[in-house]
Amino acid sequence: MEAGDSAEAPILEGQGLVRTYRLGSDWVFALRGVDVAIARGEFVVVQGPSGSGKTTLINLLGLLDHPDAGDVRLDGRSVSGMNDDALADARRDRIGFVFQSFSLVPVFTAEENVAYPMALRGVPEAESRSRARALLASVGLEDRAAVRPDLLSGGERQRVAIARAIANGPEVVLADEPTANLDSGTAAGILDLMRDLNTGRRVSFVVATHDPRVAERAGRILTLRDGQFVDRA
Repeated sequence: MEAGDSAEAPILEGQGLVRTYRLGSDWVFALRGVDVAIARGEFVVVQGPSGSGKTTLINLLGLLDHPDAGDVRLDGRSVSGMNDDALADARRDRIGFVFQSFSLVPVFTAEENVAYPMALRGVPEAESRSRARALLASVGLEDRAAVRPDLLSGGERQRVAIARAIANGPEVVLADEPTANLDSGTAAGILDLMRDLNTGRRVSFVVATHDPRVAERAGRILTLRDGQFVDRA
């Protein structure tokens, strides 16, 4: 399905996105006028070689960075006029993130890591802890709730990261290389979990990856090369 084919308004859009970086005395284009629209309930894979612009696109769509040109729209609303507080609220309440490096708080237990975004939203501690335990159970980690990240395997840490990403009921989850450095069995389990969330809760997923195992599960594949889409499937 091409961007915009859905009759329903996209949950997330990038329009004419341009992002440049300074490298020594030169300017490097990470993205060159990219257009993308993500429908509600889609599972979209963005693939391409290292340096193609995948992570930059994820950061822009996730409101973690600002484009040099172009616009990002969340549920039809341009984010360009939002102040820092409004952007932070949008990231906290409507967008979930799964990073390659997991980005878990090392001194927190698995339960505390999942509860943390709910605490930022003002959810009472007892409720956030209870919901965190339920989320950990949903990813098969109910018996690891009291364990810190350094004592978890890579697959377990990734499952904690996914539970944390959906803690506040986001409409879209952005994942950057979520299966990197995972063995085939663990990666398959992570992908099954993401697809279950996608189909069962209609959470949209945008996954940046060069892993063909992820592309096999995609509803739509976008290929980036040198900061531009070169193929759509």
